[in-house]
Amino acid sequence: MHPTLITQPHRPDRSVGASIGSRTLLISELLCESIDLRAGERVLAAACGSGSAALAAARRFCRVVGVDDPELLESARRRAEAEGLEVVFLKGAAEDLPFPDGSFDVVLSACEAMSAPAQETMVGELLRVCRPGGRIGLVSWTPDGYLGHLFTALGRHLLAPAAGKVPILCGTKEQLRELFGPEVAITDPRRSFLWRFPSAEHQVEFFVSFHAPTVSALQALGPDGAGALKAELLAVARRFDVYEDDTLVLRLDYLEVVVRKPAWL
Repeated sequence: MHPTLITQPHRPDRSVGASIGSRTLLISELLCESIDLRAGERVLAAACGSGSAALAAARRFCRVVGVDDPELLESARRRAEAEGLEVVFLKGAAEDLPFPDGSFDVVLSACEAMSAPAQETMVGELLRVCRPGGRIGLVSWTPDGYLGHLFTALGRHLLAPAAGKVPILCGTKEQLRELFGPEVAITDPRRSFLWRFPSAEHQVEFFVSFHAPTVSALQALGPDGAGALKAELLAVARRFDVYEDDTLVLRLDYLEVVVRKPAWL
């Protein structure tokens, strides 16, 4: 191994569009296990991003469709091709899914749909395209966890209404019940994912490069406000570091949500 590969600083690879999704794929794998996917089931990955949930379902020989913005789907397609997995990727939004009622046995969204601005509309669409008796599997970030504090920091710095909006997290049992209604059965255990970085400073720069809400916030703030926001993001990262060495082990708390739609709904 060349010595520079050991001594050079870790830097985010800006050419890798799936950087975040590929590093958190364990969350999607565990979600697919909890929802108990079966080979041959029709699965929709809504707001699929770089494709982790879609690929996790395809690894279990399900018939998978992933829906999102075209520019996000390109990295998902590359990941599927690299693994030899069959997934159909289509342009669409979780708030307006281009499918008839009851099209899928299982609907998945790992990390993206539950931070959509129009959550009531999005949940209505997930329920609509899920067949009676089907399941919906979601990852819902907790407001009191790292991402909740991150989005609070972003919102605090985005003072101008035109500067953009940050995601609203609904990772509480009460919010989920309110969104999905009393008819469905919901299990939502709290989980933690440990995300490992060379340092807290590296984590902030990684998010500055690849985390869309952080990128948008910094673009809206401009050079004058970027420094203060980065300093606060560094403090938030250190607050959720669970180790005491020089690296960062960031704890991400979330609810692993499985919704069971009744056969008559």
